[in-house]
Amino acid sequence: MDRSRDRSAAAQPARRSGVLGWTAAALLTAALAAAAGERASAQAAATFTPREESPEEFPPGPGRDETFYACTACHGFRLVAQQGMNRRQWDESITLMTEKHGMPKLEGEDRRIVLDYLERTYPPGTGAGAGYQNPFLSR
Repeated sequence: MDRSRDRSAAAQPARRSGVLGWTAAALLTAALAAAAGERASAQAAATFTPREESPEEFPPGPGRDETFYACTACHGFRLVAQQGMNRRQWDESITLMTEKHGMPKLEGEDRRIVLDYLERTYPPGTGAGAGYQNPFLSR
């Protein structure tokens, strides 16, 4: 009986290492698959271009191109053109996008140029939410 105990005790570590071996293999496979998925996502992100627009489609003025390219890094410019806000609201929107959505910071002269264009070109009452606009009234 002592020998049977020795055999069963010797067999248990082998069973454990078999289970551990399968577990380690499964974890390694999952880690490799996740790494491959991250590489594919990074490659897709590098080739993604959200713009189907060009700055020339929007009202001309100083700062148009800078504003267009600052905004279209994340979303279409038509979204911007639909807003119609005052300078404070535009400034708060830029701050929100910087803090909450990872937009690169616009500071100093760059921020002033973008805010000047937005304030001049898309003031309150000009966005999509401005309600009905009578085309026969002069503004």
